[in-house]
Amino acid sequence: MPLFVIELPMHSSVFHKEMASDIVRIALESETKTNKKKLLEEFVWAVYCNGRKVGYSIRRKQMSEDELHVMQTLRGVSMGAGVLPSPSEKEYASDGELTYIRARFERVVGSKDSEALYMINPDGAAGPELSIFFVRAH
Repeated sequence: MPLFVIELPMHSSVFHKEMASDIVRIALESETKTNKKKLLEEFVWAVYCNGRKVGYSIRRKQMSEDELHVMQTLRGVSMGAGVLPSPSEKEYASDGELTYIRARFERVVGSKDSEALYMINPDGAAGPELSIFFVRAH
């Protein structure tokens, strides 16, 4: 199961446009003042994409039925990205699509208040660069 589940506060089409730029940096910033939790256990995150604030998200303790369905569907996929139609009538994503990225990431811990995930492209192949930064601001 994933290390971290969060819904980005942006439409799939906006995310795809950002991915087309070949470099995507997502920063998740927590403003919690406590050091009692591990960084990835924080719940409320301000979300920035390529330097622009796009909204807020909440980390979920459990995946939704739709997300579990996607994980089951992609069980045999080792790497890839794409868009799936929302598997339920609820239209989980506001535009009715679920964007997924299945890849290997290198995890780098900078301190108790900062971590990063860097997507690893297989065999050094060219492709979009995705970095996800977790920061606890004090």
